[in-house]
Amino acid sequence: MAIDGERQATKQRPVVAVVDDDPVVLEALEDLLESAGYSSRGFPSAASLLSNGLTGLDVIITDIGMPGMDGFELCAAVNSVRPDMPVFLMTGRHDIESKQSETSNRGLFRKPFDTRVLLEAVRDALA
Repeated sequence: MAIDGERQATKQRPVVAVVDDDPVVLEALEDLLESAGYSSRGFPSAASLLSNGLTGLDVIITDIGMPGMDGFELCAAVNSVRPDMPVFLMTGRHDIESKQSETSNRGLFRKPFDTRVLLEAVRDALA
């Protein structure tokens, strides 16, 4: 009985997908989101997220620089299917200025970033 109640509670929590090829960053963000009351799902690549589908997801947080499909390409793919889906981008690079205009309706977080600011952005996107 407790397990069923636990599952129901999880279904009611917003689901945030985290996409990052760095397993340390992926795990840290998943832990952060879980501790803030969200349900998190981690993916090591954009392709793995897309192959699982976007159903059931409420927000996506993705790294920009990844092998294969990068964060900008993932944003475009998500936007073509679910234009209302909030997507937040993360990067450790500082030469992204030229592409920043492509993220006008999305947040861009430069690593290292204040996790409180990220959580506020997620909260605001879900409001």
